[in-house]
Amino acid sequence: MGFAACNSNNQANNSNNASNASESDFDLSGQASVMDEVSAKNIVQVAVGSKDHTTLVAGVKAAGLVDVLANNGPFTVFAPTNAAFDKLPEGTLDELLKPENKAKLSKIISYHAAPIIFKGDLLKDGQKMYMATGEMVNITRDGDDVFANGSKILASIDASNGVIHVVDDVLFAPEK
Repeated sequence: MGFAACNSNNQANNSNNASNASESDFDLSGQASVMDEVSAKNIVQVAVGSKDHTTLVAGVKAAGLVDVLANNGPFTVFAPTNAAFDKLPEGTLDELLKPENKAKLSKIISYHAAPIIFKGDLLKDGQKMYMATGEMVNITRDGDDVFANGSKILASIDASNGVIHVVDDVLFAPEK
């Protein structure tokens, strides 16, 4: 992956490299590297195969969470698209991808994962979902549209270890 050598000399290219990563560029190891032709893909494998989630995959790797999200789960993951990351203020992603910000990035990504499976039809208006960080995500419905902290769920994808809800914003835990 292009950003793996993030340092002050490569800062300007971090976002561009993250959004250009492909499945073949992503070095899977540990639990995430277990592959076969029969089993359903886990959350990491689904994300790695998505052209719309290359920035998220880059962040998961930089945060050291690949094996966590490849494990048995169960997980519900709100997966921001590349376009969602593009909405962040300029320089935010570059800053988060720096090695010295690994803990902060890990917390942000962990706020997108819940240790339980909630498929789309189980997401109810007014529901609060307990996330891996200990904070809650608020679920709302407007007709057939479902939102997580106001971010629209664009699609839901089943994985072997949970469900991925594609969202159009990066979610941030409330400030304490």
